Formats: sequence, C-alpha cells, structure tokens
Amino acid sequence: MWYLCVFYHRLLDYRRPEVESLAELFAGPGSGESVEWRMPENHHEDSPFHLVRLPGDERLAAQVANRSLLVKGIYELWGHGTTYEELEKSVMEYPDERKLPFLTPDSTFKIIVDSFGKAISSQEQNDIMKSLTYIPFKGRVNLKKPDHKFFVMETDDYGSNNGLPPVAKRTVFFGREVGAADRHLLPTYQLKSRKYIGPTAMDAEMAFLMANQGLARPGKLVYDPFVGTGSILVAAAHFGAMTMGADIDIRVVRDGRGPDCNVWSNFEQYKLPEPLSLLRADNNLPPWRPGLKEMFDAIICDPPYGVRAGGRKSGGRKLIKGVKGPYTVPDEKRDNHIPSTAPYSLAECVHDLLHLAARMLVMGGRLVFFYPVLRSEDGAASPQFPEHPCFKLIASCEQILSYRYSRVLLTMVKVSPYTEEIERVAKERHREFRENHQKWMEEGNLHSAVFEPAQDGKPDKELKPKYRGKYV
Repeated sequence: MWYLCVFYHRLLDYRRPEVESLAELFAGPGSGESVEWRMPENHHEDSPFHLVRLPGDERLAAQVANRSLLVKGIYELWGHGTTYEELEKSVMEYPDERKLPFLTPDSTFKIIVDSFGKAISSQEQNDIMKSLTYIPFKGRVNLKKPDHKFFVMETDDYGSNNGLPPVAKRTVFFGREVGAADRHLLPTYQLKSRKYIGPTAMDAEMAFLMANQGLARPGKLVYDPFVGTGSILVAAAHFGAMTMGADIDIRVVRDGRGPDCNVWSNFEQYKLPEPLSLLRADNNLPPWRPGLKEMFDAIICDPPYGVRAGGRKSGGRKLIKGVKGPYTVPDEKRDNHIPSTAPYSLAECVHDLLHLAARMLVMGGRLVFFYPVLRSEDGAASPQFPEHPCFKLIASCEQILSYRYSRVLLTMVKVSPYTEEIERVAKERHREFRENHQKWMEEGNLHSAVFEPAQDGKPDKELKPKYRGKYV
C-alpha cells in the first residue's frame, strides 16, 4: 500500500533517510533499500507531502512514524483532489472494504483539519467537517482518546518569499492516521535544561536523528570516540542502546565541572543507564589491544573539524617533530597528569575514524558522522565524501549552516571484513600523516575559509533570499 507520509518542514535532507533507517530497524536488514517514494502530482520535491510504500504492513508504518522525529504522521490515503468536489469523488471511489472496518458503530473517531502554508479559521474547519457527510461515520465522536483519527489536509498557493517550497496547484488530502511522531521528548532533552553541556554539545533533535540513523535499540552497543559532554550517547541510551565513549580531554570525561555536573550526571538527570565506560583515549592512537575487533554495533559521532573547535591528538609539537621521544609518566603524577596534544587535521581525523570503524564495527554495523563541506559562490556544495573499502555510503544529509559552509551527516554501512591488507595500508597512511603534519594542517584549514572577511566589507548574499530549500 502507498501511504501518505507528511513531514515536518525542517531538515529536509534528513527526512527520507530517517524513514528508510527506521524501516531497516523494525523490518530487518535490507528493508531500508526496499522503501519506495514518489511525489503527489504537482508537488515540489521539498513539499512535506510524500507518498511512501513500506516493506511491511500497517504495523510497520505505525512503528516508523512513532519513532521518527521528522514524520508528522503516516496516513492511509482515502482520497485527494484539487477541490473538495474532487476529494469527494476520490473518497467515494476508495474500496469500501478498506473504509468500513473503521466506521463501525462501536468505534470512536475524531476529525482534524490541518493545513500547510496557510491558516484555516475555526468556522472554515467546521464547514469542512460538515461537508464530509458522504463518509458514513457510524461511531461516536471522542476528542480525547479516539479509536481512529481522520485528517483533512490542505495546501494552497501562499505566495513566494516566505521560506516555503512553491505550490503548483491546490491539493486536499483525506486519510486515516496510521501513526504519528512523538516530539514530546525534545523539550525534555533540550540543551538549555541539561546539567552539563559544552560549546559543541549536539542539539537534542539532531542527536536523536543520528541515533535513528545508527539504528540504536536495546541490545546494541553504540560508541562515540569524540564523546564530549555525551549528547549523542544520551540519545542512544534513550532508545535502549548500551553506550560507550571516549575523549582526548581527560578533564571532560573524568572531572566535568564537579561531582554533580559531568557526563555521568546527564544520564542521571534523565534516569538513563550509564555508559559502560568513558575512556580518555585518542582517536589517532586508539587503546584497543591487538586482535580485538568487531565490537560495536554503531559508531555515532561529531568529529572536530576546526570551525567551532579544533581537533587534538596526542604528542605535542616536539614529539611530532621528533625533537622529543615518547615518555612514560611517573606513577606519582598519573592522577593529575594532562598529556600534551597537537593540532589534528580534518583529513587525518576522518582517516583514523574510518579505520577505527572498519576494525571495530560488526558486519552490517553503521558509522554515522558529520563531515564539513565548503560552499561555492552560488550557494551550492560539490562535496567529495571520504571512502573506505569496508563501507558503503547509504545516506548523505546536508544541513546548511551558512553561505560559506555546511555539514553533511554521512551514514555508512560496513559491507566488507577488515583484512590484513587494509590494516597495512592504514598504517602507511598514518605514517604519511605523521611525517607531513604541517602540510595537512595547512591544506585542511576550514576555519580560515569559513571566517575569511567578505570582499569590500559587503555581505556575501542578500539577507532575505527566495526559497532556498534545506536551510530550515
């Protein structure tokens, strides 16, 4: 069956990949690739109204909608048209065997009139509901807890320059709600009420989207090698996954801002299971013993890419240049010792992350991480995403942060085993990064490209451009 999938008008690139990931989560491996999409007639691709065919029955549609952050609702579409007369004709043509089970005398129902890009007054809503006399509702009305919810949804030409996608022709939909998103968790987890946050703490909505892309659920182990204040792990733990994190700054993972304001207190605040462990570890020199591999079900992270916070790796300038050799910290100084670190280029950071994931993810495990992309003068991005022989890229979701740059959430699936040849190539690449440290730092300097002053002191673009798509 083709369902009407109505999205919230935000994070447009993320909407379909989230539904496909949730189909994979609830219906099993390969289900995400079986999801089919098409647009209703006369609808812009950024419209919130999409038609979707899922690889399962109505129960799968309800599970996907209830877990999703960006799906407003999934509906069994009974009819649609450009006018209410066309809508009536379309609903009447819908098979009675599909309609009548939900119109029985012993059931309760509620009719909701909704719109996109326009406001409908209470009087107009009442008139629309009274016009539905051609549908044989026999049950009782229950506005609080109805057995079935029916929606009339309308979109019309609302003009331009308002940040919404253009509408080619008015459309009215009528359908029965199969499932709806529960966005009530977002106010609960919003950052402004969280005990311990930092300047790069992940927004709650984005953290939950990343957890959905990583298929977080009970029985799965999720790892964040750049854990910071633990925002991503909090989202994964909410969905029941076991969590584990690491960070190069021991003050973040061990001390925080005190005994009652640290990463652990964030989990206590929401009554979530604590992480299995938080490590002081370096993504450039991972702590795993030789032979240990295929340990995590998902690696979900936001690597430092040098715009709001620069990456660091162990060593310090003297150690990297070879002026000073490796050293051992005396036992009496181990408790309070803070290891020296050096700048960490984006290229090296992503290489190390892919190598870590190739080794430590189980087959079919997912690597979900943000990757920065510079934008050209016309506002378009022409990204070249990192690749690895062990991984297949299944989703890339762009979030435009400014006219200068955006970040893309990459979702990769491990499809090939980690071999000795892959390990050998990774070690050679690691050595090359180390020997040419300064070169890679200069070539991968995203900060200067993002914050370079505009020419002649003029802004890059107009303050109120026409509809751009994907900026919301």
